[in-house]
Amino acid sequence: MSNPSPSRRSILRSGLGSFAAAVAPVSLSACTPESSSDTEPDTSLSEAIRNIPEPPALRSVIDQIGPLGEPNALGMRLPEGFSARIVARSGAPVMGPDTYIWHVLPDGGATFATEDGGWIYVSNSEIPIAGGVGALRFDADGEIVDAYPILTATNMNCAGGKTPWHTWLSCEELGGGRVWECDPWGEVEGVERLALGRFRHEAATIDPINAHVYLSEDETDGCLYRFVPDALTDSGDPDLTSGRLQVAVVGDDSVVDWRDLPDPQADGELDTREQVAEATVFTGGEGIWWHEGVVFFSTKGDNRVWAYNTETGLLSTLYDRETSDEPILSGVDNLTVSCCGDVLVAEDGGSMQIVAILPDGTLRPLMQLVGQDGSEVTGPDFDPSGTRLYFSSQRALGATQGLTYEITGPFHAPA
Repeated sequence: MSNPSPSRRSILRSGLGSFAAAVAPVSLSACTPESSSDTEPDTSLSEAIRNIPEPPALRSVIDQIGPLGEPNALGMRLPEGFSARIVARSGAPVMGPDTYIWHVLPDGGATFATEDGGWIYVSNSEIPIAGGVGALRFDADGEIVDAYPILTATNMNCAGGKTPWHTWLSCEELGGGRVWECDPWGEVEGVERLALGRFRHEAATIDPINAHVYLSEDETDGCLYRFVPDALTDSGDPDLTSGRLQVAVVGDDSVVDWRDLPDPQADGELDTREQVAEATVFTGGEGIWWHEGVVFFSTKGDNRVWAYNTETGLLSTLYDRETSDEPILSGVDNLTVSCCGDVLVAEDGGSMQIVAILPDGTLRPLMQLVGQDGSEVTGPDFDPSGTRLYFSSQRALGATQGLTYEITGPFHAPA
Protein backbone atom coordinates (compact mmCIF):
# COMPACT_ATOMS: atom_id res chain seq x y z
CA MET A 1 0.00 0.00 0.00
CA SER A 2 1.18 3.50 -0.79
CA ASN A 3 0.44 5.43 2.39
CA PRO A 4 -0.26 9.17 2.56
CA SER A 5 2.66 11.26 3.74
CA PRO A 6 3.29 11.08 7.50
CA SER A 7 2.57 14.77 7.92
CA ARG A 8 -0.85 14.55 6.28
CA ARG A 9 -1.78 11.34 8.10
CA SER A 10 -0.70 12.77 11.46
CA ILE A 11 -2.84 15.87 10.87
CA LEU A 12 -5.85 13.71 10.02
CA ARG A 13 -5.54 11.54 13.13
CA SER A 14 -7.51 13.92 15.30
CA GLY A 15 -10.38 14.40 12.84
CA LEU A 16 -13.91 13.56 14.09
CA GLY A 17 -12.63 12.54 17.54
CA SER A 18 -15.26 14.57 19.32
CA PHE A 19 -17.85 17.11 18.30
CA ALA A 20 -16.18 19.91 20.20
CA ALA A 21 -12.80 19.26 18.66
CA ALA A 22 -14.24 18.82 15.20
CA VAL A 23 -16.07 22.13 15.09
CA ALA A 24 -13.15 24.14 16.50
CA PRO A 25 -11.12 26.21 14.00
CA VAL A 26 -8.49 23.94 12.48
CA SER A 27 -6.11 24.02 9.54
CA LEU A 28 -7.21 21.03 7.48
CA SER A 29 -7.08 22.36 3.95
CA ALA A 30 -5.37 19.16 2.84
CA CYS A 31 -8.19 16.90 4.00
CA THR A 32 -11.34 19.01 3.97
CA PRO A 33 -13.30 18.42 0.75
CA GLU A 34 -13.85 21.44 -1.44
CA SER A 35 -17.11 21.92 -3.28
CA SER A 36 -16.75 21.05 -6.95
CA SER A 37 -19.62 23.30 -8.01
CA ASP A 38 -17.27 25.86 -9.58
CA THR A 39 -14.57 23.49 -10.81
CA GLU A 40 -14.21 20.59 -13.20
CA PRO A 41 -15.26 17.39 -11.33
CA ASP A 42 -12.44 15.14 -10.16
CA THR A 43 -12.61 11.65 -11.66
CA SER A 44 -9.43 10.32 -10.02
CA LEU A 45 -11.32 8.12 -7.58
CA SER A 46 -13.33 6.42 -10.31
CA GLU A 47 -10.23 5.81 -12.42
CA ALA A 48 -8.04 4.35 -9.65
CA ILE A 49 -6.84 0.79 -10.30
CA ARG A 50 -6.11 -1.59 -7.42
CA ASN A 51 -4.89 -5.16 -7.56
CA ILE A 52 -7.47 -6.58 -5.20
CA PRO A 53 -7.52 -10.39 -4.86
CA GLU A 54 -10.54 -12.18 -6.23
CA PRO A 55 -13.05 -12.87 -3.44
CA PRO A 56 -13.10 -16.46 -2.20
CA ALA A 57 -15.88 -18.74 -3.37
CA LEU A 58 -18.27 -19.06 -0.44
CA ARG A 59 -21.55 -20.69 0.43
CA SER A 60 -23.89 -19.37 3.08
CA VAL A 61 -24.58 -21.45 6.17
CA ILE A 62 -26.71 -18.78 7.81
CA ASP A 63 -29.71 -21.07 7.44
CA GLN A 64 -27.97 -23.49 9.84
CA ILE A 65 -27.41 -20.91 12.60
CA GLY A 66 -29.19 -21.71 15.85
CA PRO A 67 -31.14 -19.51 18.26
CA LEU A 68 -29.60 -16.60 20.16
CA GLY A 69 -28.15 -17.39 23.55
CA GLU A 70 -28.00 -15.40 26.77
CA PRO A 71 -26.24 -11.98 26.77
CA ASN A 72 -22.45 -12.23 26.95
CA ALA A 73 -20.08 -9.85 28.75
CA LEU A 74 -20.68 -7.25 26.05
CA GLY A 75 -24.45 -7.42 26.51
CA MET A 76 -24.78 -9.18 23.16
CA ARG A 77 -26.88 -12.25 22.42
CA LEU A 78 -25.23 -14.52 19.86
CA PRO A 79 -25.85 -18.00 18.44
CA GLU A 80 -23.72 -20.87 19.71
CA GLY A 81 -20.27 -20.92 18.11
CA PHE A 82 -20.03 -17.15 17.63
CA SER A 83 -17.92 -14.58 19.49
CA ALA A 84 -17.67 -10.79 19.49
CA ARG A 85 -15.30 -7.99 20.35
CA ILE A 86 -15.34 -4.19 20.36
CA VAL A 87 -12.97 -2.80 17.71
CA ALA A 88 -13.54 0.93 18.26
CA ARG A 89 -15.15 3.35 20.75
CA SER A 90 -16.28 6.89 19.99
CA GLY A 91 -13.93 9.44 21.49
CA ALA A 92 -11.14 6.92 22.12
CA PRO A 93 -7.97 6.20 20.11
CA VAL A 94 -8.30 2.96 18.21
CA MET A 95 -4.81 1.49 18.67
CA GLY A 96 -2.94 3.75 21.08
CA PRO A 97 -2.57 7.37 22.16
CA ASP A 98 -1.22 8.53 18.80
CA THR A 99 -3.81 6.88 16.56
CA TYR A 100 -7.08 8.13 15.13
CA ILE A 101 -9.77 8.91 17.69
CA TRP A 102 -12.87 7.01 16.59
CA HIS A 103 -15.68 9.29 15.49
CA VAL A 104 -19.00 9.95 17.21
CA LEU A 105 -22.36 8.66 16.00
CA PRO A 106 -20.99 5.84 13.80
CA ASP A 107 -23.53 5.02 11.11
CA GLY A 108 -23.43 3.37 7.68
CA GLY A 109 -20.38 1.29 6.84
CA ALA A 110 -18.85 -1.26 4.50
CA THR A 111 -15.76 -3.43 4.07
CA PHE A 112 -13.19 -3.37 1.29
CA ALA A 113 -10.65 -6.08 0.50
CA THR A 114 -7.06 -4.86 0.34
CA GLU A 115 -4.10 -5.85 -1.82
CA ASP A 116 -2.32 -7.65 1.03
CA GLY A 117 -5.18 -10.02 1.86
CA GLY A 118 -6.59 -7.83 4.61
CA TRP A 119 -9.54 -5.46 4.54
CA ILE A 120 -10.77 -2.01 5.52
CA TYR A 121 -13.99 -1.19 7.36
CA VAL A 122 -15.26 2.34 6.76
CA SER A 123 -17.85 4.03 8.96
CA ASN A 124 -19.77 7.29 8.61
CA SER A 125 -20.19 9.89 11.35
CA GLU A 126 -23.73 11.30 11.48
CA ILE A 127 -22.80 14.37 13.51
CA PRO A 128 -24.01 17.73 12.15
CA ILE A 129 -21.46 20.08 10.54
CA ALA A 130 -18.45 17.98 11.59
CA GLY A 131 -19.35 14.66 10.00
CA GLY A 132 -17.23 12.51 7.75
CA VAL A 133 -15.94 8.95 7.48
CA GLY A 134 -13.41 6.96 9.52
CA ALA A 135 -11.62 3.74 8.58
CA LEU A 136 -10.18 0.69 10.33
CA ARG A 137 -7.56 -1.31 8.45
CA PHE A 138 -7.08 -5.01 9.25
CA ASP A 139 -4.29 -7.32 8.14
CA ALA A 140 -4.84 -10.80 6.74
CA ASP A 141 -5.00 -12.22 10.29
CA GLY A 142 -7.75 -9.83 11.32
CA GLU A 143 -5.58 -7.57 13.48
CA ILE A 144 -6.10 -3.80 13.34
CA VAL A 145 -2.99 -2.21 11.83
CA ASP A 146 -4.18 1.33 11.13
CA ALA A 147 -7.05 3.76 11.72
CA TYR A 148 -7.64 7.10 10.01
CA PRO A 149 -10.29 9.46 8.60
CA ILE A 150 -11.04 9.44 4.87
CA LEU A 151 -13.51 12.37 4.82
CA THR A 152 -13.93 15.31 7.20
CA ALA A 153 -16.02 18.43 7.74
CA THR A 154 -19.14 17.19 5.97
CA ASN A 155 -22.67 17.09 7.37
CA MET A 156 -24.66 14.26 8.96
CA ASN A 157 -23.12 11.40 6.98
CA CYS A 158 -25.71 8.67 7.39
CA ALA A 159 -25.43 5.58 5.21
CA GLY A 160 -23.90 5.18 1.76
CA GLY A 161 -22.75 2.45 -0.56
CA LYS A 162 -19.60 0.77 -1.82
CA THR A 163 -18.70 0.74 -5.49
CA PRO A 164 -17.26 -2.05 -7.63
CA TRP A 165 -14.19 0.15 -8.18
CA HIS A 166 -13.42 0.10 -4.44
CA THR A 167 -14.65 3.50 -3.28
CA TRP A 168 -17.24 4.51 -0.69
CA LEU A 169 -20.21 6.77 -1.42
CA SER A 170 -20.98 8.66 1.79
CA CYS A 171 -24.44 10.24 1.94
CA GLU A 172 -25.49 13.34 3.86
CA GLU A 173 -28.90 13.00 5.51
CA LEU A 174 -30.31 16.53 5.52
CA GLY A 175 -32.19 18.79 3.16
CA GLY A 176 -29.87 19.60 0.27
CA GLY A 177 -27.55 16.80 1.35
CA ARG A 178 -24.79 15.63 -0.96
CA VAL A 179 -23.00 12.41 -1.86
CA TRP A 180 -19.22 12.26 -1.40
CA GLU A 181 -17.06 9.63 -3.10
CA CYS A 182 -14.25 8.58 -0.75
CA ASP A 183 -11.07 6.53 -0.95
CA PRO A 184 -11.07 3.82 1.79
CA TRP A 185 -7.24 3.84 1.70
CA GLY A 186 -7.19 7.53 2.59
CA GLU A 187 -4.83 8.39 -0.26
CA VAL A 188 -7.16 10.63 -2.29
CA GLU A 189 -9.40 13.38 -0.94
CA GLY A 190 -13.16 12.92 -1.00
CA VAL A 191 -15.01 14.28 -4.05
CA GLU A 192 -18.50 15.74 -4.09
CA ARG A 193 -20.67 14.00 -6.70
CA LEU A 194 -23.13 16.76 -7.60
CA ALA A 195 -24.77 14.73 -10.36
CA LEU A 196 -26.28 12.41 -7.74
CA GLY A 197 -28.56 15.22 -6.59
CA ARG A 198 -29.20 17.36 -3.53
CA PHE A 199 -31.74 15.89 -1.13
CA ARG A 200 -31.97 14.05 2.19
CA HIS A 201 -29.74 11.19 1.12
CA GLU A 202 -29.73 7.92 3.04
CA ALA A 203 -27.89 5.27 1.03
CA ALA A 204 -26.69 4.37 -2.45
CA THR A 205 -25.86 1.24 -4.42
CA ILE A 206 -24.34 0.48 -7.82
CA ASP A 207 -25.90 -1.76 -10.45
CA PRO A 208 -22.70 -2.86 -12.23
CA ILE A 209 -24.53 -4.57 -15.08
CA ASN A 210 -26.49 -1.54 -16.26
CA ALA A 211 -24.08 1.05 -14.80
CA HIS A 212 -26.82 2.72 -12.75
CA VAL A 213 -26.78 4.16 -9.25
CA TYR A 214 -29.83 3.73 -6.98
CA LEU A 215 -30.39 6.10 -4.06
CA SER A 216 -32.81 6.16 -1.14
CA GLU A 217 -34.25 9.24 0.59
CA ASP A 218 -35.02 9.43 4.31
CA GLU A 219 -38.18 11.53 4.26
CA THR A 220 -41.68 10.56 5.36
CA ASP A 221 -42.67 11.31 1.76
CA GLY A 222 -39.37 10.34 0.19
CA CYS A 223 -38.65 8.85 -3.19
CA LEU A 224 -36.53 6.17 -4.81
CA TYR A 225 -33.99 7.55 -7.28
CA ARG A 226 -31.88 6.22 -10.15
CA PHE A 227 -28.84 7.88 -11.70
CA VAL A 228 -28.11 7.12 -15.36
CA PRO A 229 -24.62 8.33 -16.34
CA ASP A 230 -23.89 10.14 -19.58
CA ALA A 231 -20.76 8.04 -20.07
CA LEU A 232 -18.67 5.23 -18.65
CA THR A 233 -15.15 5.46 -17.32
CA ASP A 234 -12.25 3.73 -19.06
CA SER A 235 -12.83 0.73 -16.80
CA GLY A 236 -16.49 0.48 -17.83
CA ASP A 237 -17.97 1.87 -14.62
CA PRO A 238 -20.54 4.68 -14.43
CA ASP A 239 -18.98 8.13 -14.65
CA LEU A 240 -20.51 9.95 -11.69
CA THR A 241 -19.70 13.43 -12.96
CA SER A 242 -22.74 13.84 -15.22
CA GLY A 243 -25.96 12.10 -16.11
CA ARG A 244 -29.72 12.01 -15.54
CA LEU A 245 -31.23 11.71 -12.07
CA GLN A 246 -34.57 9.93 -12.23
CA VAL A 247 -37.39 9.21 -9.78
CA ALA A 248 -39.50 6.04 -9.50
CA VAL A 249 -43.16 6.03 -10.49
CA VAL A 250 -44.69 2.68 -9.57
CA GLY A 251 -47.68 1.65 -11.67
CA ASP A 252 -50.73 -0.36 -10.65
CA ASP A 253 -48.99 -3.43 -12.05
CA SER A 254 -46.01 -2.78 -9.69
CA VAL A 255 -43.74 -2.03 -12.64
CA VAL A 256 -41.51 1.01 -12.16
CA ASP A 257 -41.41 3.83 -14.68
CA TRP A 258 -38.40 6.15 -14.31
CA ARG A 259 -38.93 9.88 -14.89
CA ASP A 260 -36.14 12.42 -15.33
CA LEU A 261 -35.93 15.14 -12.69
CA PRO A 262 -35.84 18.64 -14.17
CA ASP A 263 -33.78 20.10 -11.28
CA PRO A 264 -31.62 17.48 -9.49
CA GLN A 265 -29.78 20.21 -7.54
CA ALA A 266 -33.09 21.61 -6.25
CA ASP A 267 -31.95 25.11 -7.18
CA GLY A 268 -35.55 26.16 -7.74
CA GLU A 269 -38.50 26.22 -5.36
CA LEU A 270 -39.21 22.47 -5.41
CA ASP A 271 -37.28 19.73 -3.64
CA THR A 272 -36.41 16.73 -5.78
CA ARG A 273 -39.24 14.61 -4.35
CA GLU A 274 -41.78 17.28 -5.40
CA GLN A 275 -40.68 17.79 -9.00
CA VAL A 276 -42.54 14.86 -10.58
CA ALA A 277 -46.16 14.86 -9.45
CA GLU A 278 -46.62 11.14 -10.10
CA ALA A 279 -43.55 10.06 -8.11
CA THR A 280 -44.23 7.21 -5.70
CA VAL A 281 -43.86 8.07 -2.02
CA PHE A 282 -41.87 5.79 0.30
CA THR A 283 -42.06 6.38 4.04
CA GLY A 284 -38.50 6.82 5.21
CA GLY A 285 -36.09 5.21 2.75
CA GLU A 286 -33.14 3.55 4.49
CA GLY A 287 -30.54 0.97 3.46
CA ILE A 288 -30.17 -0.05 -0.19
CA TRP A 289 -28.05 -2.80 -1.78
CA TRP A 290 -27.79 -4.35 -5.27
CA HIS A 291 -27.31 -8.12 -5.57
CA GLU A 292 -27.50 -10.20 -8.75
CA GLY A 293 -29.97 -8.00 -10.58
CA VAL A 294 -32.12 -7.05 -7.59
CA VAL A 295 -32.03 -3.78 -5.64
CA PHE A 296 -33.08 -4.37 -2.04
CA PHE A 297 -34.08 -1.38 0.08
CA SER A 298 -35.85 -0.76 3.36
CA THR A 299 -38.44 1.79 4.49
CA LYS A 300 -38.53 2.39 8.22
CA GLY A 301 -41.87 4.22 8.32
CA ASP A 302 -43.83 1.09 7.39
CA ASN A 303 -41.28 -1.61 8.33
CA ARG A 304 -40.87 -3.01 4.86
CA VAL A 305 -38.00 -4.41 2.82
CA TRP A 306 -38.47 -4.10 -0.93
CA ALA A 307 -36.99 -5.89 -3.92
CA TYR A 308 -36.72 -4.18 -7.32
CA ASN A 309 -35.89 -6.44 -10.26
CA THR A 310 -33.74 -4.35 -12.60
CA GLU A 311 -34.46 -6.60 -15.60
CA THR A 312 -38.25 -6.80 -15.37
CA GLY A 313 -38.79 -3.47 -13.62
CA LEU A 314 -41.05 -5.19 -11.10
CA LEU A 315 -41.14 -3.94 -7.51
CA SER A 316 -42.18 -6.42 -4.82
CA THR A 317 -42.18 -6.67 -1.04
CA LEU A 318 -39.64 -8.99 0.55
CA TYR A 319 -40.74 -8.28 4.13
CA ASP A 320 -43.75 -6.45 5.58
CA ARG A 321 -44.13 -6.48 9.35
CA GLU A 322 -47.90 -6.02 9.05
CA THR A 323 -48.41 -9.19 7.01
CA SER A 324 -45.37 -11.31 7.89
CA ASP A 325 -45.74 -14.71 9.56
CA GLU A 326 -42.54 -13.79 11.44
CA PRO A 327 -43.01 -10.11 12.43
CA ILE A 328 -39.75 -9.98 14.39
CA LEU A 329 -38.21 -7.06 12.48
CA SER A 330 -39.08 -3.46 13.29
CA GLY A 331 -37.33 -0.15 12.72
CA VAL A 332 -35.78 -1.64 9.57
CA ASP A 333 -32.74 0.45 8.66
CA ASN A 334 -29.26 -0.25 7.30
CA LEU A 335 -28.88 -3.46 5.32
CA THR A 336 -26.30 -5.54 3.55
CA VAL A 337 -26.59 -8.60 1.34
CA SER A 338 -24.28 -11.58 1.69
CA CYS A 339 -22.52 -13.13 -1.28
CA CYS A 340 -25.26 -15.76 -1.37
CA GLY A 341 -28.32 -13.51 -1.25
CA ASP A 342 -29.10 -13.36 2.48
CA VAL A 343 -30.45 -9.86 3.22
CA LEU A 344 -29.18 -8.70 6.62
CA VAL A 345 -31.31 -5.95 8.16
CA ALA A 346 -30.21 -3.82 11.13
CA GLU A 347 -32.81 -2.37 13.46
CA ASP A 348 -33.08 1.27 14.49
CA GLY A 349 -34.62 0.67 17.90
CA GLY A 350 -36.93 -2.31 17.70
CA SER A 351 -35.21 -5.18 19.49
CA MET A 352 -31.71 -3.94 18.52
CA GLN A 353 -31.14 -6.97 16.31
CA ILE A 354 -29.52 -7.87 13.03
CA VAL A 355 -31.86 -10.28 11.27
CA ALA A 356 -31.14 -12.19 8.06
CA ILE A 357 -33.91 -12.66 5.52
CA LEU A 358 -32.93 -15.87 3.75
CA PRO A 359 -33.55 -16.41 0.01
CA ASP A 360 -36.59 -18.55 0.88
CA GLY A 361 -38.07 -15.72 2.99
CA THR A 362 -37.24 -17.26 6.36
CA LEU A 363 -36.03 -14.86 9.05
CA ARG A 364 -32.99 -15.73 11.15
CA PRO A 365 -31.85 -13.44 14.05
CA LEU A 366 -28.04 -13.20 14.10
CA MET A 367 -27.40 -10.80 16.98
CA GLN A 368 -29.19 -8.77 19.63
CA LEU A 369 -27.86 -6.00 21.87
CA VAL A 370 -29.37 -5.90 25.34
CA GLY A 371 -29.55 -2.73 27.42
CA GLN A 372 -29.05 -0.33 24.49
CA ASP A 373 -32.66 0.49 23.70
CA GLY A 374 -31.87 4.15 23.01
CA SER A 375 -29.45 3.28 20.23
CA GLU A 376 -29.62 1.84 16.72
CA VAL A 377 -27.65 -0.84 14.88
CA THR A 378 -25.76 0.57 11.90
CA GLY A 379 -23.33 -0.30 9.13
CA PRO A 380 -23.41 -4.12 8.88
CA ASP A 381 -21.06 -5.77 6.38
CA PHE A 382 -18.92 -8.91 6.11
CA ASP A 383 -15.18 -9.18 5.70
CA PRO A 384 -13.94 -10.94 2.50
CA SER A 385 -13.96 -14.36 4.20
CA GLY A 386 -17.60 -13.99 5.19
CA THR A 387 -16.76 -15.07 8.74
CA ARG A 388 -16.53 -11.63 10.37
CA LEU A 389 -19.49 -9.24 10.56
CA TYR A 390 -18.86 -5.57 11.38
CA PHE A 391 -21.42 -3.06 12.63
CA SER A 392 -21.90 -0.28 15.17
CA SER A 393 -24.31 0.63 17.93
CA GLN A 394 -24.59 4.34 17.25
CA ARG A 395 -25.40 5.54 20.77
CA ALA A 396 -24.31 2.54 22.83
CA LEU A 397 -22.79 4.73 25.54
CA GLY A 398 -25.45 7.44 25.33
CA ALA A 399 -25.72 10.79 23.50
CA THR A 400 -23.24 10.61 20.60
CA GLN A 401 -20.92 7.88 21.85
CA GLY A 402 -21.03 4.65 19.89
CA LEU A 403 -19.31 1.28 19.80
CA THR A 404 -18.15 -0.60 16.71
CA TYR A 405 -18.17 -4.40 16.91
CA GLU A 406 -16.86 -7.46 15.13
CA ILE A 407 -18.70 -10.79 15.31
CA THR A 408 -16.75 -13.89 14.29
CA GLY A 409 -18.35 -17.21 13.45
CA PRO A 410 -19.58 -19.61 10.76
CA PHE A 411 -21.76 -17.33 8.64
CA HIS A 412 -20.19 -18.79 5.50
CA ALA A 413 -18.02 -21.71 4.47
CA PRO A 414 -15.82 -22.37 1.43
CA ALA A 415 -17.90 -23.29 -1.59
